[in-house]
Amino acid sequence: MQATVRSFDADTHDGELLLDDGSPLSFSGRAFDSSGLRLLRLGQRVRVEVDASGEVTRVTLATLP
Repeated sequence: MQATVRSFDADTHDGELLLDDGSPLSFSGRAFDSSGLRLLRLGQRVRVEVDASGEVTRVTLATLP
């Protein structure tokens, strides 16, 4: 699924996303670190991977098909 970056802490790598339906979704530094990214900007579109429990496991840049 895709979302928009609502907040991002460059020190801890924790953040919060807004899904397309407007609901917030938090992610941990571990989910960010698994992406290999160095930084996220507010308003940036990202692709989100979640596990069966709904926890974010990876946040990567959204790409066009």
